[in-house]
Amino acid sequence: MHPAAASARPAPHFFNGFQEGTLDTADGPVFYRIAGKGPPLVLLHGYPQTSAMWHAVAPVLAQTYQVICPDLRGYGRSLKPTTDATHSPYSKRAMAGDVIALMDYLGHDRFLIGAHDRGGRVAHRLAADHPDRVIALSTLDIAPTREMYREADSAFAHTYWHWYWLTLPHPFPEHLIEADPAFFWLKKCGVGKAGLTPFVQQALDEYLSCFSTPAAIHGACEDYRAAATIDIAHDDADPTKLVMPLLALWGKDGAIEAHFDCLALWKERAENVTGWALPGGHYLAEQHPDKVLDAWQPFFAKALA
Repeated sequence: MHPAAASARPAPHFFNGFQEGTLDTADGPVFYRIAGKGPPLVLLHGYPQTSAMWHAVAPVLAQTYQVICPDLRGYGRSLKPTTDATHSPYSKRAMAGDVIALMDYLGHDRFLIGAHDRGGRVAHRLAADHPDRVIALSTLDIAPTREMYREADSAFAHTYWHWYWLTLPHPFPEHLIEADPAFFWLKKCGVGKAGLTPFVQQALDEYLSCFSTPAAIHGACEDYRAAATIDIAHDDADPTKLVMPLLALWGKDGAIEAHFDCLALWKERAENVTGWALPGGHYLAEQHPDKVLDAWQPFFAKALA
């Protein structure tokens, strides 16, 4: 265990009652955690994390829903495919395809989505490509990719420098991160007002372990390269707005609040948008899981009514 994880506060419960599974797809394995027997709710994590980020909210939601928490491709214990010149294997369309394959495998025609950060981008593309499959979705501390790049200014670029640095051609960022992956992870994720306090020992140990391999570091860089190129091309080619309910939540202390009008940007991409800022920073599901649950439970219940 890395010293930073060893010194973090341990969670008294960590995915108690959840099973772990792996779906073998044609492209590679998709790892997931699952519990509950109600309507299906899939939770999609962000960068540079894994499905472990849902440890505080997933068990509560599993009392009402069947909660499925996959690791996105490029992350955690899921596939890290060979890329190509267009970064298409790491497009949000490809990532969304893994989620669709998993939900097909589990027998769910329609489902709810809760998504943080990069997972929110996957959720957006999934809902755009498969609108008949998504009942409702909620995003945590993210606005649409195309619109964020369009609205970004120098202040945002200094705050979210990794948005640009990770897109530099291989192997430049990979080589530098691989020199000390834990140092990079801890500095990148501990920069907010809350520092590293949102992360419990079990989750932090998983994050640092999973992010330590060259394949994972490369996969994460490819995720960002795709976002700056092929994902925007997909957005430009698809002007149709989402029609299902979308709840956008973001941190009052985070970069989204400081640099963007989150609701206005989502309203460019969806017809039925509500949302507000929650106390805290970027890692809302870990810093303030009670606030996320207070927003999500009535939203998802109403969507199913």
